[in-house]
Amino acid sequence: MNPTKTDDLQAFVAVAREQSFTKAAARLGVTPSALSHTMRALEARLGVRLLARTTRNVAPTAAGERLLRSIGPLFDQIGIELDALGELRDKPAGTLRITCSDDAIELYLRPRLGRFLADFPDITLEFVIDYGFTNIVEQRFDAGIRLGEAISKDMIAVRISPDWRLAVVGAPAYFKRATPPATPHELTRHSCVNIRHRPSGAIYAWEFEKDGHAFSVKAEGQLVFNSTMHVLNGALDGIGLAYVPQQLAAPYLADGRLQEVLADWCPYFEGFHLYYPNRRQTSPAFAAFVEAFRYRQALPAPAP
Repeated sequence: MNPTKTDDLQAFVAVAREQSFTKAAARLGVTPSALSHTMRALEARLGVRLLARTTRNVAPTAAGERLLRSIGPLFDQIGIELDALGELRDKPAGTLRITCSDDAIELYLRPRLGRFLADFPDITLEFVIDYGFTNIVEQRFDAGIRLGEAISKDMIAVRISPDWRLAVVGAPAYFKRATPPATPHELTRHSCVNIRHRPSGAIYAWEFEKDGHAFSVKAEGQLVFNSTMHVLNGALDGIGLAYVPQQLAAPYLADGRLQEVLADWCPYFEGFHLYYPNRRQTSPAFAAFVEAFRYRQALPAPAP
């Protein structure tokens, strides 16, 4: 039987996933030089090169990729099973890491966070704001939050919000110097505050629909953010028009700080969903989080 130590294999998984001796060493609580020595010793015992090293980074070889795919999920499952032992405690405990957009937090998580943290004082929540399509398995997140239509079919998805729509909004100060657009096509003559979801991606084209016909408009403007909250602030500051979740703009529409246009052209989108890998076992802490933030449609009031 090969005398390879489990700790050495776990160290390999950390290096292969982080693609950095420094980051992996910090996570494992060892020095980079000691970790590098461990990896060379492991490769010598196995008789195969697992990592390709350069002066700037480290990446798994073909053999390393194969080993990572086979043993990485096993170590993940061990971690899940150990976390599941928390069922023996009086209350669920542990840290949950979740990637999502800031508008999802503001609209659907923030209103319930205080109550959840009070009910589960041994649970720590870490949110990482990201509008891109983060691989939650590779980045070792417990879950992510996206629109339902954007979630891979091999993930479990739990709805946390109703369907919602975007709204084109602007401040009264902006409309004093610009005539409100009557159709989306007139947006090309307006200053618009845009969003780019991923650094390497394109600027989001505003999506509209009328009489069953869907189309998009490439809005132009001097400001581009990667955060919906800052796009909203750009509209509030009178810089230009913004296309933001209607529910997010609702308080400002109610008090007159924003005005909505083109409402008849703005389609509804499938609600936000919490998504996570199809695992055999989830921790009590994660199960508590899912149950607390699951969307429950309000039942109609009984007839008098």
